[in-house]
Amino acid sequence: MTANQQTLGFPPAPRKTRKARFLEQLNLIVPWADLIALIAPYYPPEGKRAWGGRPAYPLEVMLRIHLVQITSNIGDLMMEEFLYDVPLYRRFALLDGAAVMPDETTIMRFRHLLEKHNLAERVFALVNAQLGQRGLLLKRGTITDSTIVEAPASTKNKEGQRDPEMHQAKKGEKWHFGAKVHNGVDAESGLVHTVVITPANVHDVTVAGQLLHGQEEYVLGDAGYQGVEKRPENAGRQVTWLVAMRPGKRRALDKSRESGRLQEKLEKLKASVRAKVEHPFRVLKVQFGYAKARYRGLKKNASRVLMLTALANLWKVRKQLMQMA
Repeated sequence: MTANQQTLGFPPAPRKTRKARFLEQLNLIVPWADLIALIAPYYPPEGKRAWGGRPAYPLEVMLRIHLVQITSNIGDLMMEEFLYDVPLYRRFALLDGAAVMPDETTIMRFRHLLEKHNLAERVFALVNAQLGQRGLLLKRGTITDSTIVEAPASTKNKEGQRDPEMHQAKKGEKWHFGAKVHNGVDAESGLVHTVVITPANVHDVTVAGQLLHGQEEYVLGDAGYQGVEKRPENAGRQVTWLVAMRPGKRRALDKSRESGRLQEKLEKLKASVRAKVEHPFRVLKVQFGYAKARYRGLKKNASRVLMLTALANLWKVRKQLMQMA
């Protein structure tokens, strides 16, 4: 076959795809050596048989596959097939030229290893500690918010029931079944410093105290956090609570009076700062495609959310990290 036949008469593509640019930058900002050192005590040594099967693949290879998998929202079986079909993924996973790729069972067992030893939580803490050391994660203020991650509501499964760890909740006029991701976000940098995962029916105000790191001077939240300062777990906290006014009360403000105009101006200012809390949710759901829970149970989904949030934090400050490298 001639070169012209191979390209069907068209010249090779002159630019990189968005996925190629994403993985290229991800490769530069992930602290590979530190993550490998963190996971290594729980992973079979290279060359030894892993989980009673074939010799273990290098830990870095499996970690890279896992990050491709979760940032592309790919299942275990499809990840195995993509390693064979997509050269870009093989290169990122350091498998270019390899004759045999990790199969879906190997990929699944690596994920289970991370879940079993709560390693995603430790990865999240390690990444945030490093960002703090570099002056990228500040601690003067916290913004709290939550989002619902939908889960399958069908009972057409082996157990004949919905996931017992998920629950339904009403948001606006719609009912949702799944889990709720609660974030504590740094008010200045927009980086997530705390993540709590609960069933969807858990009210935001009951989790607010868990989203604080204890060093903030002020906390911002939407109207769902009304009364947060009166809760017993928040008694004695030396923080200023800046919670949004309820929509009905805000609409009733008398804008013809100076006091009403000032209150409206304050609400707009609070909302402009609170907007930073939405960015991590956008990355989680839109860029990483995690709008629906992939697994049953809170622990498995929490592991995925924590790992993705750590990557989202790195991604948000990628320009600064690449300049510091």
